[in-house]
Amino acid sequence: MNTKLKWLREKIKMLDMQGMMVTNPVNIRYLTGIVAEGILLITRKENIYLTDSRYIEEVNSILTIDDGIIVHEFKDFSKDEYENFFLFCENVGFEEEYVTYAKYKQYMHQYKINNLQETEKIIEKQRMIKDEEEIEKITKACEITDQCFNHLLEFIKVGQTEKEIALEIERFFKTHGAEGNSFEPIVASGKNSSKPHAVPTDKKVDLGDPITIDMGCIYQGYCSDMTRTIFVGYVPEQIKEIYDLVLKNQCQTEKELKEGMSIKILSRMVENDFQLHGYDLVHSLGHGVGLDIHEYPFLSGKNDNLLKANMVVTNEPRYLSSWKIWCTY
Repeated sequence: MNTKLKWLREKIKMLDMQGMMVTNPVNIRYLTGIVAEGILLITRKENIYLTDSRYIEEVNSILTIDDGIIVHEFKDFSKDEYENFFLFCENVGFEEEYVTYAKYKQYMHQYKINNLQETEKIIEKQRMIKDEEEIEKITKACEITDQCFNHLLEFIKVGQTEKEIALEIERFFKTHGAEGNSFEPIVASGKNSSKPHAVPTDKKVDLGDPITIDMGCIYQGYCSDMTRTIFVGYVPEQIKEIYDLVLKNQCQTEKELKEGMSIKILSRMVENDFQLHGYDLVHSLGHGVGLDIHEYPFLSGKNDNLLKANMVVTNEPRYLSSWKIWCTY
């Protein structure tokens, strides 16, 4: 049995549960490597993956005997046989964030479960700490993103539209080893750059425009996330001071990203410095990155937790001035 499944079995035992239903496809991939529609059942004696005939070949090509997972098609069982999976189980965990009320009722009836117990994102919280293989994949995704940014510095010209630049980002990722985007790329020029989550438009790039580019790719399931602000031709005087303020806070944050550092204190340091200069932090200072583009931990002034070794987080202070000047990162 793989180490992640062993960990999960120990965890659910500690929570006084006799089994668990894993339905979040990202968590299933984390635990098993499987990328297919289905449900993972952690029963008293076995780990069972239920799927349909479309995915059996793919799933079997991923798993080995050492994984300790039995694969079945849904049709392998009669309607009455499903109750045997959790027979004599008092409490069975489920992922409350990923199960609709209709599915909740279906599972209770189909598997004859006495009590479906909320698991409060135990797998997502475990995913905060990356192993060596995960870090290697994230590093590769970041390298591809770095290469894309360097390419854009040569590619972007006056007169190009935001949509054309966004399309070039997608093309570059797919032709340089990535599976695709980790999120829809943001390209926002001129006044559009004041919108943190702008959607690329037909606006053409002009001299003096700041261009905010927010992009990331996926490499073997793992994400990257990069935000940069560049300027076309020259940097407008009214932006220099604010750009330097954001850069200073990003550099200072990078120095403080150490094991044992308080996330709350780290975030409040940036918030206070921005406010001292008349600006506000638009949202959290950063977030975890892994199989999901946004995952635990979230770097926020409301988070009382400490940073731990092998967490992978973004460092992206964003500001919004009271007089609506452009956002920079």
